[in-house]
Amino acid sequence: MLLAQSRFAPASLMGKVGLTLGAAALIALSAKVQVPFWPVPMTLQTMAVMGLAVVLGPRLGLAAMVSYLAAGLAGLPVFAGAAAGPAYLAGPTAGFLLGMAAAMLVTGHLAQGRATLGRGLAMLAGLATIYVPGLLWLSNFVPSERVLAAGFTPFILGDLVKLVVALMLIEGVRRITARR
Repeated sequence: MLLAQSRFAPASLMGKVGLTLGAAALIALSAKVQVPFWPVPMTLQTMAVMGLAVVLGPRLGLAAMVSYLAAGLAGLPVFAGAAAGPAYLAGPTAGFLLGMAAAMLVTGHLAQGRATLGRGLAMLAGLATIYVPGLLWLSNFVPSERVLAAGFTPFILGDLVKLVVALMLIEGVRRITARR
């Protein structure tokens, strides 16, 4: 059973909606913690998305990511920086954001019922799911020989560290709640 659904969320529709909206808010907050790079800023979103995918599973994780994207499309300033609206999703980071939605499905599905190592491997698969469409879309904005330098090389080490931190947080909370 999924961690959040089995320990924290009620089985009711309202409980799931509340959990989904809370997760979308966490994704928005993680976008605001950033190191400004161009054309793609470094944020804590990969940590939030991967952690939420493991905890919520594929369906609620995807619902949270879609809610986050819908809030940004509607004009709420949830994206990195102060940007919002449809124009932001036509910019250089759009592929990464859409990859995060796909990563919710991939990571959430692969992590179900797995132990710590399996969850970590699911997160790595999710990270690849973010990078592939992200780099492909970014190639519309930077010359192809600079795509890796603009959208991969400065980020990969930090993303791997964020995955380890997310995994440690998940395991810590799981152990604390298992004692109760």
